[in-house]
Amino acid sequence: MQYKDKISLPDGCNKLLLHSCCAPCSGELIEFLIFSEIKFSIFFYNPNIHPLKEYNIRKEENIKFAKKHNIEFIDADYDVINWFNKVKGFEKCPERGERCSICFDMRFEKTAQYAINNGFDIITSSLGISRWKDLEQINRIGLLVANKYKNLKYWTYNWRKNGGSQRMITISKRENFYKQEYCGCSYSLRDTNIHRIQHGKNKIQIGINFYKN
Repeated sequence: MQYKDKISLPDGCNKLLLHSCCAPCSGELIEFLIFSEIKFSIFFYNPNIHPLKEYNIRKEENIKFAKKHNIEFIDADYDVINWFNKVKGFEKCPERGERCSICFDMRFEKTAQYAINNGFDIITSSLGISRWKDLEQINRIGLLVANKYKNLKYWTYNWRKNGGSQRMITISKRENFYKQEYCGCSYSLRDTNIHRIQHGKNKIQIGINFYKN
């Protein structure tokens, strides 16, 4: 993968904790960070992902890619019951709505706590590279969480720009990553399947679809 220019951490920061939602979204970030010679580790905390089979596929694929590049992978708890309790009452919210804000806040809070306790001075997330997500919403919540902690920053770098979104797809095809067909939570799975049925398509089948070269 060819990059024209290196990037650097802002505000004099030295060590990055990358919250990763999955290998397809984080693949571009990982390769760009390595190219830029930035010190970082991967933090996998995604209790929203449903069902467990889907969660395990996404996590193991992320672990495999991290090992390939010799990057530390921190596997956080799958406290799915806590996640369901957090979003209770917001089950019918649309994608990019209040439920997503609660979900981002929960995941970034856990990331920030780990960062503070383990010598990281800046965090960011692969969530923002996806065109299905609201980048402004993600950055707003990331900044709010980081601002609660002394000596911690949230990096709002736009990973989509300068061809980042296309490289994400190119890397996913090259690596033959599992192709996720919904955001991850049970409610996005529900709504995606409703949409598919309305348009004459079959429901999502977990674990069978992969990117192809």
